[in-house]
Amino acid sequence: MIKKMKNFLKIFLLIIITSCSSSDMDLEPLNGPTSGTFPASYEEGKMGLFAAYRNLSTLDAASTPMWHVMDNITDIGYARPGTNYTSPITSSLTTTNALAIKPWEVHYQTIARCHAVLDKLDGIAGITEAQKAELGSELRFIRAYCYSQLIELYGDVPLLKASVTLNNANVPRTPVAEIQQFIIDELGAVAPQLPISQSQFGNVRASRIAALMLKARVELYSKQYAAAAVTSKQALDAAAGVYSLTPFNASVNYAGKDHTVGEPDPSNIFGHSGFSNSKEWIWVAEYNINVPGYLHNQQYYAASRLGKGVCYWGPTQNLIDSYEMTDGLSILESPLYDETNPFKDRDPRLDMYAVRPHSRYLGYQFEPNTSFVKINNYWSAGAPTQVANADATNAYRSFSGYLWRKVVDIADFNSTSVSGNSDLGVGIFRLPELLLIYAEAKIELNQLDNSVYDAINQIRTRAKMPLLNPGMSQAKLRKALRYERKVELANDGLRWYDIRRWGIANTVMNGYLYLNRNANNWTKSAITGFDESANPIYNQSQASVYFTTQQVVYKINKDEYWPIPQSEMDANPNLKQNPGY
Repeated sequence: MIKKMKNFLKIFLLIIITSCSSSDMDLEPLNGPTSGTFPASYEEGKMGLFAAYRNLSTLDAASTPMWHVMDNITDIGYARPGTNYTSPITSSLTTTNALAIKPWEVHYQTIARCHAVLDKLDGIAGITEAQKAELGSELRFIRAYCYSQLIELYGDVPLLKASVTLNNANVPRTPVAEIQQFIIDELGAVAPQLPISQSQFGNVRASRIAALMLKARVELYSKQYAAAAVTSKQALDAAAGVYSLTPFNASVNYAGKDHTVGEPDPSNIFGHSGFSNSKEWIWVAEYNINVPGYLHNQQYYAASRLGKGVCYWGPTQNLIDSYEMTDGLSILESPLYDETNPFKDRDPRLDMYAVRPHSRYLGYQFEPNTSFVKINNYWSAGAPTQVANADATNAYRSFSGYLWRKVVDIADFNSTSVSGNSDLGVGIFRLPELLLIYAEAKIELNQLDNSVYDAINQIRTRAKMPLLNPGMSQAKLRKALRYERKVELANDGLRWYDIRRWGIANTVMNGYLYLNRNANNWTKSAITGFDESANPIYNQSQASVYFTTQQVVYKINKDEYWPIPQSEMDANPNLKQNPGY
């Protein structure tokens, strides 16, 4: 069925390309769909649906799908310095910044593709009620998702419920609260029409659980905690026996150990095999290397220099220092913490999700410190060979001193080179987030029953971390919840939204981010404590001895949202710009 979906999409794209290349655009071809007649059948409607899904996959920056860009403009991730990625963390975004423009463009393009079918759904010849429900529910889900992203990034935006023409295109901005309610109502209406799971399509199509999860997320983000608790519980109940957490593979035993032991490998969840087999994926963005333009270069931009990548993104020291010890205590509290071996006995997710010095990554010893002139190459048969350490000498090596392991699949690195092109899927919704949505809603309601502990402990158990202590206060559970969102969902693209809705962006994004590009040794004297959201608090004078810094600026009543693109302001006089731009 997945192959069939890809074939429909390929045919649709070829039809569009063929029709658009006609020398006479006024003539309607007799052998394919046109804007005037499309969709003329259920099959054409399905092509339009697949084209809407495909358009979402075009949302990227630096050839990386946007979901794996967003955390790198927060306190937990860092991008190669430059206008597009430094300006969002220094309160310097402009109305012409490419990063800020693309989500607006892609989401409204996708909404337009949804309307191309939705507007004519009732008039499609020969379509059955079941087929109409199938197309309509999925298209309305996609549209709702687009609006959920637009309001988080831009605040009030034009709410379009049907196609617009040149005569009615100047639509003013609709208040966020009204759009939130529209999304909630839409998802409540379509969820019952969707199948529980779309695993037969590789979870690239919307399911009932995906719709309920998005509804719960919007309710949570809008602080409708009672509604979010009910909706997420409904989703979890319906998901029981269908979705489940996937245990880490045996490579989790390499966590906390050095490169000589082996390479941590989360690909059974986040790699090709994971997207094919893991039952925790609820919705996945699909790519297909056989369709022109339907791929990304994410792995090339994420990989180490020795892995033939360009080290574009990486975790900050702020995230690395956040990881607990295996006893569940912070590095300041735990007797297990050894300053001479700071990665030993840490939450295994540090090594499963991130790459740090002295570990193995893409078949190479990873050492950003220049004292390691030669490092081990484990690709060769038998004993490792020694090669020059480009990860310490290249001018464009990791700027944070760390890399992301989550977003690459070593199966794509079958030699010491990589093409740069990949069709590795990108997860949008997965079960851990749904569990944490439920737990957070219940915590904010101060309903601290066993179900809250169970939701969080399922994730901690998979990570081989100790269970939460029973009888915790609301404040302590909130801190535990925020820790789990921070480390479990790291580089899933949600941190930007979390720090704003929690009201902590003004704290964590003002002052400094800490980077360890040279992989210096450090002591825990650099940290004075952890705040109520599980974020390390640094002693600047001590931390600057060990780490380099990136100054960050966050202005209240400005940086909660990105600017409306200038091109949109010029085209639509009814739009008003966000404050501060």
